[in-house]
Amino acid sequence: MTRRPARHSYYEANARQRLRALLDPGSLREFLGPEARATSPHLESLDLPVAFDDGVVVGSGGLGGHAVLVAAQEGGFLGGAVGEVHGAKITGLLERALAERPRAVLLLLESGGVRLHEANAGLIAIAEILRALLALRAAGVASVGLIGGVYGCFGGMGIVACCCDALIMSEPGRLGLSGPEVIETEMGVEEFDARDRALVWRTLGGKHRYLLGEATRLVADDVAAFRGAALELLEHRRPLALETLAAEHARLEERLERYGDCRDAGEIWARLGIAQPQRLPLLDEDEFLAAAAGARRGGT
Repeated sequence: MTRRPARHSYYEANARQRLRALLDPGSLREFLGPEARATSPHLESLDLPVAFDDGVVVGSGGLGGHAVLVAAQEGGFLGGAVGEVHGAKITGLLERALAERPRAVLLLLESGGVRLHEANAGLIAIAEILRALLALRAAGVASVGLIGGVYGCFGGMGIVACCCDALIMSEPGRLGLSGPEVIETEMGVEEFDARDRALVWRTLGGKHRYLLGEATRLVADDVAAFRGAALELLEHRRPLALETLAAEHARLEERLERYGDCRDAGEIWARLGIAQPQRLPLLDEDEFLAAAAGARRGGT
């Protein structure tokens, strides 16, 4: 019997571990690393713990021999939340990419949103990241988002994720504008029970986002799978065009018409024509992709 190679969980790894495993061996070169002591002045003024890299790793490396710039948010520090320095590092990386024109920028996204401790600075940082990302796309430099971490991708960084050229997710990854706890706090547990893990994952998880066409690729929880998907996307990337944007707008309008009255992800899956939609959360990646293939082509 052929043995599958060992998996290295993307979900369990930290930011630097993900980058070192994702990029060509030994190619990671970090910019403004911990030795630079680029900490948040806002957290320090509140006598709160700081991180010497402010919770994000930025740098350059190789991916299959291609030159890429990379940013990886560290969910282990304040859930990857964005503050002034954190956001400035990502913005600076995107602006550097505009000048250097690498093959792509890879954004390893894991964030609960903007830090409440420095909310105004964080919101401005998100706006600057979006401006720089859209300028980069207009210049023809590919941007690929990767989501599969413990804290998911929410808030402003959820918007950033959807502005990338392509998005790679694993099933454990989650993507949304507001996180489950925020929705429950604002709208009540009857609207969204953040403790219901099955509800959270079938609403915000990688499988559902892939079925809706928001995730370009769904991969296993394995850094090698993320690397393979990123390489494939770089090799088959289509340049941004007005026709692409028009088709995306039409898809979103159609989605609202088709699923606007659905109260649960399972109802959407049924309308997509998926047999036994209740079984989707139980399927492994290969089984899921086989079940979803026809529905995703014709239903989203």
